[in-house]
Amino acid sequence: MKLILLSGWGVDRRIWQTLSEYWPNSVVPSAVEWPGYGDAPALPTPTHIEALAERMAPELPSDAVWVGWSLGGLLATAFLNHLPPPKALLLLGAGSRFCSDGEDGGVTSDELASFQCTFHRDPVATWRHFLRWQAQGEPNAREAHRQLRAQLGETPHADTDTLAQGLMWLETLDNRALLANPPCPIRRLAGAHDPLLPNSTRQQALRLEAAGHCPMLSQPAPLAARLAEQATRALQEPR
Repeated sequence: MKLILLSGWGVDRRIWQTLSEYWPNSVVPSAVEWPGYGDAPALPTPTHIEALAERMAPELPSDAVWVGWSLGGLLATAFLNHLPPPKALLLLGAGSRFCSDGEDGGVTSDELASFQCTFHRDPVATWRHFLRWQAQGEPNAREAHRQLRAQLGETPHADTDTLAQGLMWLETLDNRALLANPPCPIRRLAGAHDPLLPNSTRQQALRLEAAGHCPMLSQPAPLAARLAEQATRALQEPR
């Protein structure tokens, strides 16, 4: 069973390394890099979703299960309109859109707009703040943040234009219609204490207890097991 692992904003594929020793033998994982991250050439910005889907197509085979975390989940869902659908899609720490109305928790449009303004003034400092922010829901937030910094270093492995485009995706992607009538089985997973998700999104997902937005740091073994389990169940659904 092939799993294609897609990371979120400001975080390259190294985030998935913590799961490497916990995958069941039935799983063949492949963590892919977004354009502009690591050694992957960047796309011109601004980028249309069609161009991003076309660039990612060789990395996203239809005979696999796609696993999208955070922004990676939003983009993977949007790709269902542009690429042959996978056997199944697992959304980790992702809903139909990033921003909430503020009454249900999560991140509001105003908060994201403020974050974008801060990013344009000082991209690296803002990226570092985001790492601290997304670690807040873990049982030991300080340790989760330390792990993130140890994995990713002191500067992002993506150029500033790519990161700015990612923030635009967070602002604009709205997958409600797609998720209401998806072309493949979709399973949702979320940390029970994810500070970036509205309560309603967490309630609709299979919740990972004692985890926030980064369960690959705080709960790597349970997360690997749950992803394999949910992928297997999704593949058993009639298509």
